[in-house]
Amino acid sequence: MPQIIPIKELKNTSEISDMCHKTQEPIFITKNGYGDMVIMSIENYEDTIQRLNVYRELEISEQQISEGRTKDARGSLSSMREKYDL
Repeated sequence: MPQIIPIKELKNTSEISDMCHKTQEPIFITKNGYGDMVIMSIENYEDTIQRLNVYRELEISEQQISEGRTKDARGSLSSMREKYDL
C-alpha cells in the first residue's frame, strides 16, 4: 500500500529514507492536500527504469512485427556466423 505523507514531514529525512528502503515502494508527498512529489530509493528507481526500458523494447518489437519487419532466425544466425567466422 502506498505511503502518503505531507511535505512538512520531509524534515525527517532519515525516517523517510528508512521508509523508502523498507517498503521498496515510492512515497507520495502532498502539499496543501494535493499530490506534489514522489520519493523512492535508488534501487527502486533503477528497477523501475530497467522495467520501462524492457517495455519500450517490447513495444518496438511488437510494432516491427505488425509492420512485417521481421527476419528468419536461422537465416540471421547463418549470416552472423559467416560474417564473424563462427
